[in-house]
Amino acid sequence: MNPILKAALWMSGSIASFSAMAVAGREVAAQLDTFEVMMYRSLVGVVIVCLVAGVTGTWRQVNTQQMGTHLIRNAAHFTGQNLWFYAVTLIPLAQVFALEFTSPIWVIVLSPLILGERLTSMRVLAALLGFVGILIVARPDVGAINAGVVTAASAAIFFALTIMFTKRLTRTQSITCILFWLTTMQLVMGLVMAGYDGDVMLPSATTLPWLVLIGLAGLLAHFCLTNALKIAPATVVVPIDFIRLPTIAVVGMLLYKESIDIWVFVGAAVIFAGNYLNIWFETRRR
Repeated sequence: MNPILKAALWMSGSIASFSAMAVAGREVAAQLDTFEVMMYRSLVGVVIVCLVAGVTGTWRQVNTQQMGTHLIRNAAHFTGQNLWFYAVTLIPLAQVFALEFTSPIWVIVLSPLILGERLTSMRVLAALLGFVGILIVARPDVGAINAGVVTAASAAIFFALTIMFTKRLTRTQSITCILFWLTTMQLVMGLVMAGYDGDVMLPSATTLPWLVLIGLAGLLAHFCLTNALKIAPATVVVPIDFIRLPTIAVVGMLLYKESIDIWVFVGAAVIFAGNYLNIWFETRRR
């Protein structure tokens, strides 16, 4: 099969998984808070990772090296994911996804501090385009700025931190090890945050299938995305990933009667242009 077609098929799985996770997160929001959602999502993830590690014989790859980096990475991801789940209950799904696309822009801005990478003129241009895109999506006036926009934009920053610390971990740690500590640490964080008031809501017959879907979709989305990036260059994968935006806009319209805002697409296109220009330039330079 053509590598581009294979990458597109993997990305279709990623797009479907991210969209399913957003819908499932909104469906359980009426009964569970975001900390409880993350706790149950991590529990499903722990079970899956342990089963896969046992079947594939990769348990020996799990170690306690780089625990500090694992903790920082998972604290950032836990915070970002909670903000993301909260945002999908407040603003249109397309707006959440558009603001989420700014994560690579934040990677560009913060990587000199965390990864020691050089900030080139093209990276600066990409970051500026990303910020312009944020302004178009959010349209910052008194009526447009709300908790949903702020939390979605903040989630993108924490996802960027997750990306950078994951990159540091991949230098010495296996995927099994990273995923094991990802799910285990975030399960503990979820238990602490969900249970600090002594009241943890047990899943009902209605919410349980949605929680299982969130756990499965979260792992499957990143698995599909990783496989797509192994097969095809980022300059191919990123445009395919951008299809998530119109897809979730249609889902939001059909399921929740959300109107399709043209300015969300305009701002997302500007954000995409900044991301794509940077990836294209870096690929040509290499």
